[in-house]
Amino acid sequence: MIGMDSLAISTSGLTAERLRMDVIANNIANAQTTRTPEGGPYRRQMVVLTPGNGSGDFSSWLAAALQQPGLQWDEGVSAQGFGVSVAGIVKDPSPFKMVYDPANPDAVNGYVQMPNVDLATEMADLVAAQRVYEANVTAFDAAKQMDLTALNLAK
Repeated sequence: MIGMDSLAISTSGLTAERLRMDVIANNIANAQTTRTPEGGPYRRQMVVLTPGNGSGDFSSWLAAALQQPGLQWDEGVSAQGFGVSVAGIVKDPSPFKMVYDPANPDAVNGYVQMPNVDLATEMADLVAAQRVYEANVTAFDAAKQMDLTALNLAK
């Protein structure tokens, strides 16, 4: 049933975007953290997403599907490997901000290294992640409704 594959694809997007929102929230919470257990200020983190299970890309999957005209999903084509997966969480290598604050205990020559977190960027990323999450919820609900309609037709 195609709906199950659609549900799996939407679920992978929901999971990935939820993690992305959690990481963004962590970045915002640590925007003023000048000292971490690793030493130095907090370094912004980013979620790296890859298509499907990390092998290939969407264009190669689409090309393979188009080479088999008339092939239906229930004839052996599966969404396994489609969707999105998290490749990892990486630290942003951009430089830290230097702020003059001689009263800060972490100051060196009056300057404090501040995290490389830009609140405007984080908020824009958060809004984008929320919109993608909402789109996956809508796709999930549509697939679920199609499955229910198909089941009702079979009665």
